[in-house]
Amino acid sequence: MKHLHSGKVRDLYALPGGELLMVARDTISAFDYVLDTPIPDKGRILTQLSLWWFERLADVLPNHVLSTDLPDGAPAEWAGRSVVVQRLDMVKVECVARGYLTGSGLKDYRASGTVCGIPLPPGLVDGSRLPEPIFTPTTKADVGEHDEPMTFAQVEKAVGADVAARLRDTTLAVYGRGAELGRERGIIVADTKIELGRSPDGGLVLADEVLTPDSSRFWPADAWEPGRAQPSFDKQFVRDWLLSPESGWDRASGEAPPPLPPAVVERTRAKYVEAYERITGDAFR
Repeated sequence: MKHLHSGKVRDLYALPGGELLMVARDTISAFDYVLDTPIPDKGRILTQLSLWWFERLADVLPNHVLSTDLPDGAPAEWAGRSVVVQRLDMVKVECVARGYLTGSGLKDYRASGTVCGIPLPPGLVDGSRLPEPIFTPTTKADVGEHDEPMTFAQVEKAVGADVAARLRDTTLAVYGRGAELGRERGIIVADTKIELGRSPDGGLVLADEVLTPDSSRFWPADAWEPGRAQPSFDKQFVRDWLLSPESGWDRASGEAPPPLPPAVVERTRAKYVEAYERITGDAFR
């Protein structure tokens, strides 16, 4: 195996047969920083939850998974957190769909009444359900850099009108399936980000991870209340702690965030486990 790349939470290796091995670490990122403190079992949770979703999205579009078997020579501790995947030409756009207004979308809306150039009705608040899900792409920045919002016209300029339309339609279809299955389990999928690549024949393929607490916001449906921050089963808990007086961190300082205290690590792991168990209906082991 040859190490090719390390992202915020995954390492990528080339295998002798031309396939890739993707290994999810227990690291967590926030505000474009990879935090020093790991979340135990996080890599296994993300991997297993993505595999569950890949199966349920197979009729929407193909995914990059070739095998879940651990290749010869790989460390035993990679079991459950690694997958053998197809090599793809990754699309240089972060594909985001939003069904509810929060986070960076809310910030843009408050400033301009739009998100990624899409006009939204007046009077929306944190947690408002949008009239219909919207495609809100961003640039794909390097680790440590910040993704910037893109209008659909900018996506068309970057990848061409036909590909841009396919990215939008595919992202909304994945979000729609995720939101539908989430509702059945009492979970609101507020938004999600997916990674898409092109196979050798030019078809779009779902890659990386999908509909996990790292790439999506999951809210308990019975506690949804627009006008405030929503309780969640995702890494928003870590973001909120970092911005709290307890952390002592100033986001504008340019300094890296502090280590997470044990209580925050434990709560974060519990939220990831709860997301997995509520969505899949299976106990995490």
